Amino acid sequence: MQPGTPEFGQMKSSMKASWMAGDFGQIADFNQKGADEFVGRLPIQAGMRVLDVACGTGNTSIPAAQAGGKVTGIDIAPNLLEQARKRASAENLRVEFREGDSEDLPVGDQEFDIVLSMFGVMFAPRPDAVAAELTRVCKPGGLIAMANWTPEGFVGKSFQVTAKWVPLPPGMPPPILWGNEQVVRDRLGKGVCKLDMTRQKTLFDYPFGPRKVVEFFLEYFGPMKMSYARLDKDDQERLASSLESLWAEHNTASNGGTRIEAEYLDVRGIRA
Repeated sequence: MQPGTPEFGQMKSSMKASWMAGDFGQIADFNQKGADEFVGRLPIQAGMRVLDVACGTGNTSIPAAQAGGKVTGIDIAPNLLEQARKRASAENLRVEFREGDSEDLPVGDQEFDIVLSMFGVMFAPRPDAVAAELTRVCKPGGLIAMANWTPEGFVGKSFQVTAKWVPLPPGMPPPILWGNEQVVRDRLGKGVCKLDMTRQKTLFDYPFGPRKVVEFFLEYFGPMKMSYARLDKDDQERLASSLESLWAEHNTASNGGTRIEAEYLDVRGIRA
């Protein structure tokens, strides 16, 4: 699918609508600790210019600003950006949030000391364009940092379950490939002079059981909400049941809640 074609434009519009659906802020609230840990490992110093790509409701932008960074957050969904602005204002933080596409970032060349994305740009349909943009906007010697779900981890398994009923658009590579070390080397290798990758884990911890977790995601996670709505009733039940079984299988909580460790690939590239 080529940029500039009606089909490509339709896909982009559909992706934007999917992230605007539901209320991703409800999901993000449960993920804040993991975002704090990811940002806490970054070498942010006071005054550094930091770009948070696919920033959502600000889970990584806000701790980056608290660490002293001069942060710009970019996301495709304006309603998520509005939530991010309110959160930053409540913390008395100055963060610039802009609407934009991770495949065509609305910033200049070599503007940022650190360019980061946590579970964000991996969902863009053209990974090579994303890699080129992350490299373009980062200063030489600057850091490109990503957190990407791995194919082998819990989220990768949930993607596999969902794909049985909701296939990706034609020509779009699976987002989960961003969690494969060799794929990352192939995509970022030309733009960086050093590339380090480690596998990390973040905790999903919900005060309700697996069935309620699936219902929670179906209500608030926009892409899942819209995909689920397009299925007939029988397939809706099959998808929900399969996801509930997956959550239950990996659940380690003993108090009626849901607690799962989810693996991701922590990527650190030094811009050439």
